[in-house]
Amino acid sequence: MTDLNEELNDPGPDAVVLDAKGLRALAHPVRVRLVGLLRKHGPSTATRLAERLGVNSGTASYHLRQLAAAGFVAEDTERGNARERWWRAVHQTTWLNDSELVEQEPEATLAYLQSVAAAYTLHTQRALNEFNTMPRVWREIFDMSDWPLRLTTEEATALGEELTAVIARYRRDTPKEAAQAPEGAERVVLITHVVPELDGSGALPGHSAIQGGAGTGAS
Repeated sequence: MTDLNEELNDPGPDAVVLDAKGLRALAHPVRVRLVGLLRKHGPSTATRLAERLGVNSGTASYHLRQLAAAGFVAEDTERGNARERWWRAVHQTTWLNDSELVEQEPEATLAYLQSVAAAYTLHTQRALNEFNTMPRVWREIFDMSDWPLRLTTEEATALGEELTAVIARYRRDTPKEAAQAPEGAERVVLITHVVPELDGSGALPGHSAIQGGAGTGAS
């Protein structure tokens, strides 16, 4: 998760709050995806991660070393051996909540956010590729919607805080909480975007590409 709202300043013990070094280290799409894969699937090797990403193992190894130097991943010594190094994620979420850092590192900030956006797009596309084979009950809650609003900065801030409060009521997909989840619980990824459109062109009609009968969520 990435959050630019300074008011939401309690990321929790499993989170990393980006500083300049960390922001620059993550300003690459391969590194963002590597961290995401380790968080989702657990410890892995450079070879296996490279296969998932469609890159060679040398590229994956290089980026893993850079991530390790910045503190995002670490060697999993319980699994590793002399022939094969295993890596694990150090944190479960990433926060960017320092407006001064954003001003000081504009290029790294943009590169990082573009990498995150690309990862979100890929994630959604993969889910769409599996849409027809999903159990019907999950297809019915699948939702991609956008809701054009006309807000002040104060109202947009309040909206972000309210959405975060709602999301916080639900079970996180961490190893500990996943082990305690009830039968039938599956991983669900909720991606939120609050995207200002400061072009003065007026409101655009909203649309919902796929909207489940169980409710509508804005994304």
